[in-house]
Amino acid sequence: MARAVGPSDFKLYSTLSEPSFSPDGRKIAFSVKRANLEDDGYDSDVYIADAKSGRHAPFTTGKKDSDPRWSPDGRSILFSSRRGLKKEDKGNALYVISSEGGEARLLRRSEEGVENPQWSPDSKFVYFLSFVAKKAKDDVKVIDRLTFWFNGLGFVYDRRRHLFRVEVDTGKVRQLTSGALDVSDFAISNDGGKVAYLASADDLRPYIADVFLADATGKGRRKLTRSDMEVNTLTWSPDDKFIAIAGDALPAGFASHTRILTVNLRTRAVEMVEGVDRNKANALNSDARAKSHGPGSLVWTKEGIYFLQADGGSVRLCRTRPGKEPELVVGGDRSIEGYDVHDGKVAFVAMDDSRLEELYVSAGRERALTSLNAAVYEELRIVEPQHVSFKASDGEPIEGWVMLPEGKARVPGILYVHGGPKTAFGHSYMHEFQAFAGAGYAVVYLNPRGSDGYSEKFADIRGKYGTRDFEDLMEGLDFVLKKFPRIDGERLAIAGGSYGGFMTNWAIGHTDRFKAAVTDRSIASWISFWGTSDIGPYFTFDQVGGDPWTAEEKLLNDSPLRYAPNVRTPLMLVHSMEDYRCWMVEGLEFFTALKRLGKEAELVLFPGENHDLSRVGKPKHRVQRLNHYIRWFDEHLKHGK
Repeated sequence: MARAVGPSDFKLYSTLSEPSFSPDGRKIAFSVKRANLEDDGYDSDVYIADAKSGRHAPFTTGKKDSDPRWSPDGRSILFSSRRGLKKEDKGNALYVISSEGGEARLLRRSEEGVENPQWSPDSKFVYFLSFVAKKAKDDVKVIDRLTFWFNGLGFVYDRRRHLFRVEVDTGKVRQLTSGALDVSDFAISNDGGKVAYLASADDLRPYIADVFLADATGKGRRKLTRSDMEVNTLTWSPDDKFIAIAGDALPAGFASHTRILTVNLRTRAVEMVEGVDRNKANALNSDARAKSHGPGSLVWTKEGIYFLQADGGSVRLCRTRPGKEPELVVGGDRSIEGYDVHDGKVAFVAMDDSRLEELYVSAGRERALTSLNAAVYEELRIVEPQHVSFKASDGEPIEGWVMLPEGKARVPGILYVHGGPKTAFGHSYMHEFQAFAGAGYAVVYLNPRGSDGYSEKFADIRGKYGTRDFEDLMEGLDFVLKKFPRIDGERLAIAGGSYGGFMTNWAIGHTDRFKAAVTDRSIASWISFWGTSDIGPYFTFDQVGGDPWTAEEKLLNDSPLRYAPNVRTPLMLVHSMEDYRCWMVEGLEFFTALKRLGKEAELVLFPGENHDLSRVGKPKHRVQRLNHYIRWFDEHLKHGK
């Protein structure tokens, strides 16, 4: 008989990523990742599936292998790996293995990391990104640039990310870019003669990227754009005359939707090829995916440009052609996590809110090729979320979801707020929520103003944090309590991470309706966030509306710290000690304020973890984090404290 989901049960999940068609379209390589609680890490191997029959099996057994890429000639498979490395070792390596099997050959190892490897069309070279670091004389850090650190990477003031090429037969490596810029993505032309890449060169505006064009060895660089766009990814047209990009000119600041545009290589003209008012990204929250990601990759074939598009609580695969209306390729109430295309046939990884990732293929009709998580549903009692929608007091439609634990008795409830704010909840699996429901809690999660998946206007809450978004959440909670009388309105908690942590801090300073709260990787003061976060100066200016000398009073007034004297709700503050997105000073200062004011507060710090603890942190820490959440809720919502 199936049992309720517990905090450690993510160890049962298989997460899939990076599907890659063989050149003949008959096979698909992909990676499968699982948490290993005994080793306090993650195991990952490359699998191969038959695209017709669905038969699949592990292809590598290194336990640290991922990101497979089939060579264009079909003879080899490239993959990234940390096989042979200790946990404390930095970086990773590239390996090549015959597509017929056998021993993998080390192609390149780097302490600075190897990212986004791609084959040249003739299968003779592999291009990749890696950091280039200055050699330090000692451990003293002398910093003269922004950004000086970055979440998940640590200090980055002394390094730049550049483009490299390695010759497959000899292992000879050549650096193709250099200087004071950071390369974020690249694509090789179909004839193999050119490389296009995205690079940022302005440390004060690192979110601005330009498209550069060079020959295959990095020479003859040309800048194609005007340093006025945020660009995330790119691909070549089949005839190599255009480059498609996913980007925007920030018309609504960081609330802007990514669009699909083309760059004419002859004239440098940039044109938008679709006008749908939805973001071209996957910003759905999930702690059960193989890779965290934002904008999906672009693929341009003779059928058109393929891209991911947010739509409410779903992320779908669409296709467009210049001058044509976009069309839906793979839809449904789910999240498309990654894909590849071959002659109009699509291989993709997808999940939904009650089913984990699996591999599918679509060619006129859709088929599931894997069932790697079938045993999970036999062992665990997965709660299926119930969709809700209501009209806010100003008439705007708001949607959300509710998880109810099994039974008929009244239960306490948790209002959980997502991060971003431009992310979303929806049809993606949330282990954390399943664990809360398994512990006897109803979970309410909504997409208030500021969320992704809707119009750009809906997402734009610049300068208005804690106003309309807060009203949406409170009105939504009232709606849910009326619709679901099993949820005890006298035993409610609020919780959230990042922007959701900000909103938790804000809420308990403005209402006493919650009996408990947990704030995770939160923001307490916009002034300290401005000066310590890896994105602080430009994010604060754009989203809140100023900096400490031009808008001091607004930053103070919009900070939860100002309202600490109003707090009556017991608060647990969770923070990672290497979180450079919302540095732990945010948790420390709010905790200090509450304790100094005689409030009930507890601080839980996780060493060696960053902003992504809940999703990709050490497995044992992820379990401990959820245990602390449930303990705090139990103490204040079940035990009558």
